[in-house]
Amino acid sequence: MERLEGRVALVTGAASGIGKATARRLADEGAAVLLTDVNESLGATTTEELRAAGAKVDFLRHDVASEADWEAAVAKAVEEFGGLDIVVNNAGMGDLATIEETSLEDWQRTIAIDQTGVFLGMKTAAPHLKASGHGSVVNISSIFGTSGGFGTSPAYHAAKGAVRTLTKNVALHWATEGVRVNSIHPGFIDTPILDTARGTPFEQVMLDLTPMGRLGRPEEIAAGVAYLVSDDASFVTGLELYIDGGYIAK
Repeated sequence: MERLEGRVALVTGAASGIGKATARRLADEGAAVLLTDVNESLGATTTEELRAAGAKVDFLRHDVASEADWEAAVAKAVEEFGGLDIVVNNAGMGDLATIEETSLEDWQRTIAIDQTGVFLGMKTAAPHLKASGHGSVVNISSIFGTSGGFGTSPAYHAAKGAVRTLTKNVALHWATEGVRVNSIHPGFIDTPILDTARGTPFEQVMLDLTPMGRLGRPEEIAAGVAYLVSDDASFVTGLELYIDGGYIAK
């Protein structure tokens, strides 16, 4: 099934994890995809892997907190693939520090990447998304954009909560301009970021907090993205889609 044939997507944080799975899924559905990430070597490796599987993809090093980097990324997608129809704001970072332990520098860096990066992505891509005729943005928030989690990671929670409401705000602004904007809120997903938790009590805590009793797979988030950016979701905007094994339902 190639629901995205002829469309161009830009996926941030695409070198690994959810971003990589999303880039692969969008390419499998027919889109040309520009993968971006700050990890240049891993991004290049992922791009070659996808190309070997027949995907139409390219890679650009991209710090999402940089307006100049965003301008370069959007320009590359447009110049190389002929336009820009889809933006997936996936790049992010976080930690487990408490409010007392969080330095101003760490706070500002997390907000810059997780929140300001999403703002810059939508702002920079706006003219091309509007010209597309079927523009679509998916912002990757988190279950912690809605819940207080463990009482740690205040910068991450603040940023992901902002992404949730920013998504709705821009969805309303663009509602009559042919651009849909939605957010996805993953639960605990089995990506390399959780490697340090393997075999620790924290891994069991994540499983215990998830009613389905397992970690999610990156491909399950990618499937949600593919739906939201496709014409199957043509009447869907401002939605917050939870792919969390039931975490928020409790």
